[in-house]
Amino acid sequence: MLFSVFKRYNKRGDSMKYSPKEMHTLLETNAFSFKKKFGQNFIIDENIIDSILKNIELSKDTMVIEIGPGAGSLTYKLSKYAKNVLCYEIDTSLKAILDENLCTCSNVDIVYDDFLKRDINKDLEKYTYNKLYVVANLPYYITTPILVKFIEEQVPAEKMVFMVQKEVGDRFKAKPKSKDYGSLTVYLNYYFAVRKVIQVSKNVFLPKPNVDSIVIEFKRKDKLPFLKKEELFFKLVRDSFSQKRKTIKNNLKEYDLEKIEKVLQKNAFSLASRAEELPLEVFIEIANTLS
Repeated sequence: MLFSVFKRYNKRGDSMKYSPKEMHTLLETNAFSFKKKFGQNFIIDENIIDSILKNIELSKDTMVIEIGPGAGSLTYKLSKYAKNVLCYEIDTSLKAILDENLCTCSNVDIVYDDFLKRDINKDLEKYTYNKLYVVANLPYYITTPILVKFIEEQVPAEKMVFMVQKEVGDRFKAKPKSKDYGSLTVYLNYYFAVRKVIQVSKNVFLPKPNVDSIVIEFKRKDKLPFLKKEELFFKLVRDSFSQKRKTIKNNLKEYDLEKIEKVLQKNAFSLASRAEELPLEVFIEIANTLS
């Protein structure tokens, strides 16, 4: 396992520079080029970073995992509030830049590897902490696989805070009867309380993306809703949304529609309702009735 611990003195002083000019100069000096395949957009607005941290309530007994530190803009601030920060960066060409920007941050470790291939629980064994948070600025295509990894591998993160494209974040926090509400929304809301932290303009990134972003918090539920068979529940939800414009009756033909109808009528719905109308609790009740 490759860790880099930063303990040298920063030539530029004990304060990272957040201006676009400073960032451009640093990137050019290190001959860095942005890689589209990694979805790289570095945040360069210190006020936005401060606003994010203010809203997620970090403390000195908190361990933070950061996925994709980029140039270290968020990492530097995280190190001032958290006990330890463990970063995963897939792009090794960022090492010299991170070395310079984080060289005063003795509580930051960086693993240069693909986060999705790591054994996160094993990586955490060397640390002691009371709470574990995850913070990341993520491209849309990797957000869901990362969330699923934390769930399936039972990494004990109390809270995850992700900055994602606004349209992706809207799906995560969507409510029933909205166009963004789907099977992924139901899946995530089973495990987490999901809320919007702040919206972030595309103008605070380098390079500037085409769309605005949103910061979403996923707070793990202390107690999950009771399910007789989780596997049945998740299949039921996927099948319910398989053709979003069709009714429950049409999407769930292979299920016991008589039992489903009783649950729906009890909750003021019918077989003519669409999946996007049903809240999490109704899907859970249907699954338990069918189990």
